[in-house]
Amino acid sequence: MVVQSQPAALDPLSNLIKSCKPTSLFTEIPEVDLTDPAAKTQIVKACEEYGFFKVVNHGVSLELMNKLEAEAVKFFSQSQSEKDKASPPDPFGYGSKRIGPNGDVGWIEYLLLNANPQLTSHKTLAIFQERSQKFRRAVDEYIVAVKKMSYQVMELMADGLNITPRNVMSKLLKDERSDSCFRLNHYPPCPDHQLQALSGRNLIGFGEHTDPQIISVLRSNNTSGLQIQLRDGTWVSVPSDQSSFFLNVGDALQVMTNGRFKSVKHRVLADTNKSRISMIYFGGPPLSEKIAPLPTLLAEEEESLYKEFTWCEYKMSAYKSRLADHRLGLFEKTTAKRSGQISPN
Repeated sequence: MVVQSQPAALDPLSNLIKSCKPTSLFTEIPEVDLTDPAAKTQIVKACEEYGFFKVVNHGVSLELMNKLEAEAVKFFSQSQSEKDKASPPDPFGYGSKRIGPNGDVGWIEYLLLNANPQLTSHKTLAIFQERSQKFRRAVDEYIVAVKKMSYQVMELMADGLNITPRNVMSKLLKDERSDSCFRLNHYPPCPDHQLQALSGRNLIGFGEHTDPQIISVLRSNNTSGLQIQLRDGTWVSVPSDQSSFFLNVGDALQVMTNGRFKSVKHRVLADTNKSRISMIYFGGPPLSEKIAPLPTLLAEEEESLYKEFTWCEYKMSAYKSRLADHRLGLFEKTTAKRSGQISPN
């Protein structure tokens, strides 16, 4: 399902949006079947090698996914004046092309919502008051289902790492003060005349970055565009799969594992002809939660690579940065050692 609308019109920001050449599809994305007894081992291996994996047999119904996608299509198909009633993002709300407060732009429009019913966002409430109850129910039901699956993944991850209790990480997402959010993205098709000028290059819908939170859970329609960066710096395209979820390690989880898991750098390219709709749950800890390597994961005499910080401190630091910045750099201990190697500056 795609947004049935005309390609987005150009505006002054369009000239600032970068482009790059499409890459070949990467067929080696780790796939984890949550019903497989080996899932815990597969999750740990995928997080160590790629910081990214696909989940199947996840228990979230396709009907639920399609219902929310249909509501997202309705929202983004509205006139610009209607969508602008939910703007500007603060950070919750509707945004178009501008990503964050520091000059990043992309070929995108989005709706960012609070994913924790215990924490009130006036902008989120206002958005739902303007829309149908059907939209709100679709969002709420989807978030509940994806959270449940995320808790299962985090507990399998703990099992694979031999961490006890097994809820040591999932409880941060379950906490009623959890600072989690949910975003609906729409990447419109690119205007034909600009595509010709780009000579086969695609506009960047969302620039390269890592996610600051613990874990991100992505589902998209059947339009490709997501790319991840491998350890050798190569960019590869992720084959679309609208019935599965893609999960990636966030900066906070990289710190909690003392660098054993890597926060994957990723970006999204706009398609030349089709719209892309994606839905992402960002699982974050409470704002006051202290983030540091888990003691049970530190080998004897192994030092932490990172300074301890609260999630609030890291979130505020990330908010002041550009998308492509190495956000964890400010929190690394340059003298710390792990496996005989000095951590990078």
